[in-house]
Amino acid sequence: MTEPTAPAPTARPARRQVIQAAALTAGALALPLAAAHGSAAAAEPAQFLHGVASGDPLPDGILLWTRVTPGAAAVPGSGLGPDTAVQWQLATDRAFTAVVATGTVTTTAATDHTVKADVRGLRPDTAYWYRFLAGSAVSPVGRTRTAPATDAAVDRLRLGVASCANWEAGYFSAYRHLAARGDLDVFLFLGDYIYEYASGAYGTRGTVVRPHAPANEIVTLADYRTRHGRYKTDQDLQALHAAVPTVAIWDDHEFANDAWSGGAENHTPGAEGDWSARVAAAKQAYFEWMPVRPSIAGTTYRRLRYGRLADLHLLDLRSFRSQQAGIGNGDVDSADRTITGRAQLDWLKAGLAASDTTWRLVGNEVMISPVAFLALPDYLLRPLAQLLGLPGEGLAVNVDQWDGYTHDRRELLGHLKDHHITNTVFLTGDIHSAWACDVPFEAATYPASGSAATEFVVTSVSSDNIDDILKVAPQTLSLVAVAAIQAANRHVKWTDLDSHGYGVLDITAERAQMDYYVLSDRTRPDATAKWTRSYRTRSGTQQIERVNAPVN
Repeated sequence: MTEPTAPAPTARPARRQVIQAAALTAGALALPLAAAHGSAAAAEPAQFLHGVASGDPLPDGILLWTRVTPGAAAVPGSGLGPDTAVQWQLATDRAFTAVVATGTVTTTAATDHTVKADVRGLRPDTAYWYRFLAGSAVSPVGRTRTAPATDAAVDRLRLGVASCANWEAGYFSAYRHLAARGDLDVFLFLGDYIYEYASGAYGTRGTVVRPHAPANEIVTLADYRTRHGRYKTDQDLQALHAAVPTVAIWDDHEFANDAWSGGAENHTPGAEGDWSARVAAAKQAYFEWMPVRPSIAGTTYRRLRYGRLADLHLLDLRSFRSQQAGIGNGDVDSADRTITGRAQLDWLKAGLAASDTTWRLVGNEVMISPVAFLALPDYLLRPLAQLLGLPGEGLAVNVDQWDGYTHDRRELLGHLKDHHITNTVFLTGDIHSAWACDVPFEAATYPASGSAATEFVVTSVSSDNIDDILKVAPQTLSLVAVAAIQAANRHVKWTDLDSHGYGVLDITAERAQMDYYVLSDRTRPDATAKWTRSYRTRSGTQQIERVNAPVN
């Protein structure tokens, strides 16, 4: 690989213009889904059918990603196809007249013909364009940006935030709308990028909008590769990845539903083999197909920084957790049970204490705010339990969340209090609904006991929520559940149990604001998006307040 040469500093371009150009370029050059698995691939010795992506921006570097198809037979998961040399190019202009770094990666069937280049020696806070070449084939063009210098005074950081994208349940219009904004610094994905179930087995209510590949539940390395490959043919997903760098963590469905360190609700050892083998296959495919740097012990917990404005602590709450309570293995308050694992919790506590930025963001797969589901009528209790993957009888808390691991939560929140750590914001996905919460030291005595942090939860891109399960109009029956939840949980300032969409988090030194956007219809590829609510937390308050308009 050729060592990159550092370019001269460039002026910060108008991001809306250049990112929209990147999204249009990706859409124009990407090939249709049929070519990925049909005879069209045979017409070109090498093709780039799965788009391009960048990720994990550093002040001096960026990770570049693509997948080359060297021949018609070399579809994802096939294990077929020759070794292929792929050149990458990084330039400060879209026309590639000013190439500042280039190199060559030889990819093989051993990595499913995916390509990664961890480019270093770059300028901080600088926009770059990138592409890949293999023989006569040229990839779509992507646009990315390095992070600001570690000690830079950053005025603003803006993240697109999403989670829970079930291919079969609907289209990924949320990605198209995020790509079209042109004002994002980062796309933050909080887990459930893919779903592991067999076709028609999860979240479709009898209507498969578009079928999975493979049709079976994914268990083997070939299965996970094939499923990732199918997702990467989505044009809206390709446009977003080409438009802005991605920062991603996994949750359970990248493995299997309600995964923990020794198994999962959706894993039967006799029928589906050894759990550790399945996890190894899932992780290998994930790191092959995602623009993510493997971090400690091949997990996704790691830390990124945006000057002196914010650092981002990214968690892995599946690899080290104890089995969920309520399945015959212990009480939720037991000190012997963990959601983070000892090493990761110590790493998080140390990072939060050492942080010298204005804001401490925590990318967090499952909700940390306590929620008691009390006084819900049975007709709402059962579908809510189904949504959360829990038994329908006697549901009090969601034991797959931090509510099932209260010892770890108390230790973490106590650490924030003891070290006077403020401006901690948890960013969460997982539960196919949107929430804005204070994170109380003691829920029972809130607000008198005070708030340790705040939390913004984004809803699903397409995965089922309450109105989908009940097959009713949005904002009808769910409002009964919302009223009961907020009455029993005074720190929960708002929740939407019905919508699909995404969030945009805008951060300045004075406040962090989440703008929530909802889609008109997840089953339509041309779905529109509209702003629905905004909440912010002001610096130093550790409290949520409503805002009547999104950030411009």
